[in-house]
Amino acid sequence: MVAHTVAAFGRLDAAYNNAGVQNVLAETADATREDYDRVMGINLRGEWSCMKFELQQMRNQGSGAIVNCSSLGGLVGGAERGIYHAAKHGVLGFTKSAALEYAARGIRINAICPGLIWTPMADQMVAGGQGDALRAMEKSIPMGRVGRPEEIANAVLWLCSDAASYVTGQSISVDGGFVMR
Repeated sequence: MVAHTVAAFGRLDAAYNNAGVQNVLAETADATREDYDRVMGINLRGEWSCMKFELQQMRNQGSGAIVNCSSLGGLVGGAERGIYHAAKHGVLGFTKSAALEYAARGIRINAICPGLIWTPMADQMVAGGQGDALRAMEKSIPMGRVGRPEEIANAVLWLCSDAASYVTGQSISVDGGFVMR
C-alpha cells in the first residue's frame, strides 16, 4: 500500500489507519482465544502494520501525519466487550509511543476515538441483535444523535492538515460528548 502510494505520488504525506471489528459478546472468562486473536489481529496488529510501513517512508522523507482510529472503546470499558476495548486501548498506546519517537523528526501521530457512528459496523450490530443496546447508547449522547461518517472524516482531515501542525500524540473524541458525562 505504501509502496504503491509512493510510486504514484512520490511520497506519503498523510495516512489514516482504520481497522475494526467487534468481538463476540462474552464475559471475559467466557471469551475464546480464537475471538481474541481475530480481534487483536485486525484491530491492533492491522493498525500497527500500517503504521510501521508508513513510518518507514515518512522517516525517510522527514515529514508526515498519521491518524489512527481507536474508538470510544479505547477510552472506556464495556461489559462483554473486553477484547474490543483492549485492542482499541492498545491503538492509543501505539499512537502515543510512536508520537514520542517521531515528533522531533517532523512526523505527527494522533488518534481519533469515534463514538456511535452509523456505519456498516453499526448496521451489523443491529442485525446481530444489539439494536436495543445501540438505542440506549444513543440516549446517553449529550448531542442527542448518532454521528455521521463525514464527521469522522473531517476530524481526520484536520489532524492531517497544516492547521493541526502543533498537535501530536493526542486522542480526540468524536462522540457527541459521550465521554464527558
